[in-house]
Order: sequence, then structure tokens, then C-alpha cells
Amino acid sequence: MATWTWMNGDWHDTPPMVASPMTHAMWLGSCVFDGARAFEGTAPDLDQHCDRVVASAKTFGLKPMHDAREIEALAREGIAKFAGDAELYIRPMYWADEGFVDVDPDTTRFALSVYDAPMPPVAGFSVTCSPFRRPSLEYAPTDAKAACHYPNSARAMREARARGFDNAAMLDPLSNVSELATANIWYARDGEVFTPVPNGTFLNGITRQRIVNLLREDGIKVHEGSLKWHDFETADEVFSTGNWAKVSPVIRIEDRDLQPGPMYARARELYWAYAHSAGKLA
Repeated sequence: MATWTWMNGDWHDTPPMVASPMTHAMWLGSCVFDGARAFEGTAPDLDQHCDRVVASAKTFGLKPMHDAREIEALAREGIAKFAGDAELYIRPMYWADEGFVDVDPDTTRFALSVYDAPMPPVAGFSVTCSPFRRPSLEYAPTDAKAACHYPNSARAMREARARGFDNAAMLDPLSNVSELATANIWYARDGEVFTPVPNGTFLNGITRQRIVNLLREDGIKVHEGSLKWHDFETADEVFSTGNWAKVSPVIRIEDRDLQPGPMYARARELYWAYAHSAGKLA
């Protein structure tokens, strides 16, 4: 996997060593990151992903040493090291080297990695409801894109795969659907689209926000609300949005097979058109 990483003022074509066993992030989890995409000569919403990693760092008490526009410029430098048609993941990260429980902000570190990451095929995936839940802001720093959230997502994925599913929908503490283990979730019924309202149990995804706006501008009714798992089980169609795959159809929900539907197709079409108009790299 071809990778370029910017750290300590220079680009490295092999991942640099970043941590000792005493590093706070390894010991106590003070790592935040973001993930953007470059594909087909575009990098849609790269600026917003850079904004968010800075905001996540501040949520953790870290001291960002680069502002969002500096990070965006570095990301564009990294993207330019690859072929124009490369499919890439762009991952800026902040973490603390020192501290006891809380971080020492003056030991904040930064790295930015850009690497080959092919876009997943548009084959669709299966979903079940997880027994594990997403926490609310009272229980965890859900207002940051933080590495410490992902072990919970990992166990949800592991349990779902053990039962023959590709991904897992996770409920919030009040038994409303929050999100998938790896992306935001949507359903359509009677030509209208529904997705969980941001309620402090999941990040209001950048791709999610973009799709909400694109669908509404296209004249499609989008409802954000408190949704139950039964709503998804009985929907006309279900799909996901997220940075990794952008827009993907769900083709099985529990024991019910589904086909990719017109609302999914329109969301994907609108997003791709947006990416090629507003996200062009050159």
C-alpha cells in the first residue's frame, strides 16, 4: 500500500515511528483523527474534514499546532504525490505524548497520512441490529471523531459478522437507531427519505450533511427524527452514507432481502455530480 506521511515538517514515503509505550495516546487513548477521500480527480469537502479534526483535537484538550487551512494545503500536497486517478484516504491525526489521565496539551503531536485505499465496490451489504449501543455525550466524547469510539464499533461488527452480516446498526441509550458501526444509515418509504436526527450519540457526518442538502435541493423530502429499528426493517429501501464508501445500498436487513432503490440511486448520483463540480482537484 503506497503511503505518504507528513510529520515533523517533512514527507515520508514509509510510515515514521510515532509512539513509545509511554505515549499518552497508546496508554490512555488521546487520539483524534479525520478521514477524507480523493477519487476520480476529486476531494469533496476536504476543507470540512480538516475543520473537524481541529475541532476534535480541541474537544480532547489538545493544542492543534496547525489550523484547518494549513492541514488542507498539506493534504493537497500529499494527494499530488499520487496519480490523478488514484483512490486515496486522507487521514490527519492529533494525539498527546504525555499526561496522566488528562492530556498535557503542550505535548500535542500531529501527522497526516495519504494512502492508497480503493473505493469499495457498489455491491451492497447486509445489516443486523447490534446488541451493543452507542453512548451519549454524558458517557463518552461523542462530539469528537476519536479513536476511543472504535473498539465499540469493532465489537458490534465482530458480533454481526459472526451471525453472517456485514455491518451492524447500533441503537442509542433510548433505543432509537443511532448509526451503523461504520457509517450513517437511511431508509426510504413512499418516495421520502428518513435518517436519524443528530442527538449527541453519533457524529453528524460530513457526507451525511451533504446528502441531506443535495436531496432537499432536488425536491426530495428528507426527515431527520427519532427512528426505531422496525422502521428500517419495514422500509422500501435502506442505504448508508459515510466517507469510506460515500453512498452504498443495503441489500439485506435481518432476514429480508432488499434491492438498491431509487432514493439510494438518486443520492449517489447527486453526490457524484457534486464531487465532480465542487470537489475537483485541478
